Amino acid sequence: MENREIVAAFDKVAKLRGWQQLHTAKNLAMALSVEVAELNRHFQWRDNGDIHSLMQSENAEEVAAELADIQMYLCKLAEVLGVDMDVALRSKIVENERRATEVVDGGAP
Repeated sequence: MENREIVAAFDKVAKLRGWQQLHTAKNLAMALSVEVAELNRHFQWRDNGDIHSLMQSENAEEVAAELADIQMYLCKLAEVLGVDMDVALRSKIVENERRATEVVDGGAP
């Protein structure tokens, strides 16, 4: 799905529930943090083998649902803040590549 489609679906639910006024940058950032914590709940105290097994079980859908929640809140937060995520991602990738090249060439990370 495109970010605009995600935001449209997010907004549809918000409108149905009367939550539009709650979708401020602060509230969305806090909700995003909660969703990341909910994802972490699935991984806490597990090693990589346990996580692999989790993702092969019926509980993998719960992890996928948390990732979807994270993406929805992130897309909505970016929209509220006026951030074009495509532009931001491209810029960040260029910056990361620049930093990686500095490290390879002997510079500080």
